Amino acid sequence: MTYAPRKIRLIMELRAQGIIDTRVLSAIERVPREEFVPEDLLDQSYENTALPIGLGQTISQPLIVAMMTQALEVGERMMVLEIGTGCGYQTAVLAQLCRRVYTIERHRPLLREAERRLDRLGYRNVVTRAGDGFKGWHEVAPFERIIVTAAAPDVPQVLYDQLAEGGVMVLPVGANPVDQWLIRLTKTPDGPRREELSPVRFVPMVSGLPAEGESGHRH
Repeated sequence: MTYAPRKIRLIMELRAQGIIDTRVLSAIERVPREEFVPEDLLDQSYENTALPIGLGQTISQPLIVAMMTQALEVGERMMVLEIGTGCGYQTAVLAQLCRRVYTIERHRPLLREAERRLDRLGYRNVVTRAGDGFKGWHEVAPFERIIVTAAAPDVPQVLYDQLAEGGVMVLPVGANPVDQWLIRLTKTPDGPRREELSPVRFVPMVSGLPAEGESGHRH
């Protein structure tokens, strides 16, 4: 199956919906989304929709990936922390744009699959960890950019503390799925500058590691 026409249609759709950063569009164009979706859903690889990937998780809607990545304003020399690796699709998009992505996933089976996938596709600037995203990655901090792919009731203080001065964090915030906003937070000498970007619907960010057999949730 050739995905090129579908991919072109998706890129045009993203442009029409306000994704104007050419670096972000180019990164999304270069990442083969079909490599990140389950085999039985391959025909939907370039639909602008979230898809299930197992363990109650999804590969995020391309528009959400594009919107969050554009809001992050990633530079090619930056180190980025990603909370919630999932299947590795957002990770791969970020890896095209920055020096190194540090990514944390609480579900080991998902992380192992993502590691194999990213390695097979040649992403060599990704460092992975199985762990609790609420704790961040203090050994490597501070990060110039942090992206969180599940909704916390408010900005996790530990993650904000791991943001470099002048750094940017993009995350969905809101305990109620029907009242969540995508937030961009900039760390300034006068404290956090907070911008609400768009209403979104993500499942909750969960602290700790799952018990064996637990089905966790991340959008």
